[in-house]
Amino acid sequence: MKSILMLGVAVVMTSIALTSTCSVRADETSEVAAAVRVSATDGSAADPRTEFGRPVSSGLAFTLKTVDGESVSVQPSSDSEFTVVCFLGTECPLAKLYTGRLNSLAATYAAKGVRIVGVISNRQDSAADIRAYLMEHSLSFPLVRDINNLVADAYEAKRTPEVYLLNSSLEILYRGRVDDQYEPGVSRNAPTRLDLQEALDEAIARKPVSVPQTEVSGCLIGRVRTMTLPPVVSEHSVTFCNQVIRVFEQHCIECHRSGEIGPFSLDNYEDAVGWAETSLEVIDNGRMPPWNADPEIGHFANARHMPERDRQVLRDWIAQGMPEGDQADMPQRQQRESGWQLDDKPDFEVAMRNRPYSVAAEGTIEYQYFVVDPGFEEDKWVTAAQIIPGNRSVVHHAIVFIRPPDGSEFRGIGWLTAYVPGQRLVDMPPGFARRIPAGSKLVFQMHYTANGSPQEDLTKLAIQFCDASRVTHQLITLIGIDQEFEIPPRAANHKVTGKVRWMPKQGQLIAVAPHMHVRGKSFVLTAERNGIREPLLSVPEYDFNWQHNYVLQPPLPIEDLDGIHFEATFDNSAQNPFNPDPDEWVNWGDQTWEEMAVVFLEVAEPIAPRASGSEEETRVTGTERKPSMPESSGNEPEQRHEERVRKFVDDFFARLDANNDGVVDRKEAPIALRNQFWRFDLDGDQRATREELRELADKKL
Repeated sequence: MKSILMLGVAVVMTSIALTSTCSVRADETSEVAAAVRVSATDGSAADPRTEFGRPVSSGLAFTLKTVDGESVSVQPSSDSEFTVVCFLGTECPLAKLYTGRLNSLAATYAAKGVRIVGVISNRQDSAADIRAYLMEHSLSFPLVRDINNLVADAYEAKRTPEVYLLNSSLEILYRGRVDDQYEPGVSRNAPTRLDLQEALDEAIARKPVSVPQTEVSGCLIGRVRTMTLPPVVSEHSVTFCNQVIRVFEQHCIECHRSGEIGPFSLDNYEDAVGWAETSLEVIDNGRMPPWNADPEIGHFANARHMPERDRQVLRDWIAQGMPEGDQADMPQRQQRESGWQLDDKPDFEVAMRNRPYSVAAEGTIEYQYFVVDPGFEEDKWVTAAQIIPGNRSVVHHAIVFIRPPDGSEFRGIGWLTAYVPGQRLVDMPPGFARRIPAGSKLVFQMHYTANGSPQEDLTKLAIQFCDASRVTHQLITLIGIDQEFEIPPRAANHKVTGKVRWMPKQGQLIAVAPHMHVRGKSFVLTAERNGIREPLLSVPEYDFNWQHNYVLQPPLPIEDLDGIHFEATFDNSAQNPFNPDPDEWVNWGDQTWEEMAVVFLEVAEPIAPRASGSEEETRVTGTERKPSMPESSGNEPEQRHEERVRKFVDDFFARLDANNDGVVDRKEAPIALRNQFWRFDLDGDQRATREELRELADKKL
């Protein structure tokens, strides 16, 4: 008598003949019978789906093939005393992160009678996808294809990565996660519990596994649904070609396409079917599309929202068996070029350096800085600038700063552009541009995060220019910041406040970008007029993984503002799943286990001839500021104040500028000063210039 699983093969083969909706990729159907054999060694017809933790005599044995045709078997009384079966996916971010960890475990435990077998059950993972995955990760254990997810069904596996520890009798000793370091949106510095490793150690020592099951986070396995008949497609059916692709085009494909930040594509039927249930899950739980602003406060031109009617389209499509529909119903597709986000080609491109930077497979990677001379011999007016990561899998964020020549007139913090998760370029109105003074250098600040395998990155910058005669408004980036906070251990609602110290006298606020790290909980920005504060932006659930640039609609005039203030709230408690260590005091710092409390503001200042002696700018507190002379301290005569400022700057460089190049690098500073170097490095490029020291002294002396 054949087992139910063997009958399942026949059912699937019948379904392949009847409908494409339930089939594997069309060019791979011939592999099914040869590549899949799930066996019942005792010949019984019992249901192979066993209750967790009970001995299994048949349902978990299988023989599958790799993409190169090599047969791999998991059978009772095999040569290995213990077997770890791990379900993986070629595009699942968590599966990628844990591949290196599984490689290490395979090498460490091979001599202890343990082998690891990887299983790919996703319908959307083609042979080419698997080969690329193998090349990228250099697996030290076999990886087999579970066509039509028969093995995943037998194991009742739901997600990738999900692991099963079996003894030689195919008894499940442990099932669940590898460890707790990574979850969707969570990346701890280190795991707090090595679940699989501890289960292995206990099993090898002949001890009961103390924690035999853990909750698995990750991507849902993209299953082939076994149906004996194809779904009936009528004029009322929801199909991919008619309704679903339109929903994806409007809300998802901007990022979920080849070459963009989304980890998988949704712009073709086969991939969309495999990722449908995962997509609906993250949409329903609010993780997608990413947007964190309170809809009751402010209006934003770039707000992302998926209305309930579009969510229902996806639910109905999945419930109806995910039919493809008629290709004739496909809409005219928007032509998108990978990388550059605007319609026009860039006028100028430059890489961060002349060779790739090597990114380690694991561990913390300090911020990297690369200085580039673009060779600009005249002022350049920039209408759009975009950072294009060379390897999006490891570039967490990148910022390009303008470093003007010493002595040149410059406004703002030197910001040119940034790449951070969730941000898209903003198409500015005609006449709005940012100035790069002639002779400026460009500083790339790169923040890399390891993804489980050695990587390389060569990020570049693309720019569009316009003629100076066409510029009506100069874009400058201002900052509100507090760098002197301390967050106590276990504090669940620690508030840090700050304000924007100065703004142009005229202009308009275009966009706002708050920035905190993994302890960031919420953020509120307010504008003050006549003693009354009005909220401009509220982010009740700040997410470090999606750092939006909130574009005000319409822009906010700033002439009558008395001030702009922010309140950042941090959660340093154990209840914060992102928190690397709730027992630490937390201060300002670059790395994600440190914190920042800062908001960047894009301001457009009108360019117009100024009458002689007119005021160029004003502090938002109302104190006037002269255009070319720092304000004096109290009633001290300006000449004496200037002498004190000059002496402070000269003394600083005499003590610390070891190579006399007019710039103090952070590495030149004494160790005791390096943790406070940000006080002198106002633009964050790890270098203190005379202009920065003068600005600091002008405020403090």
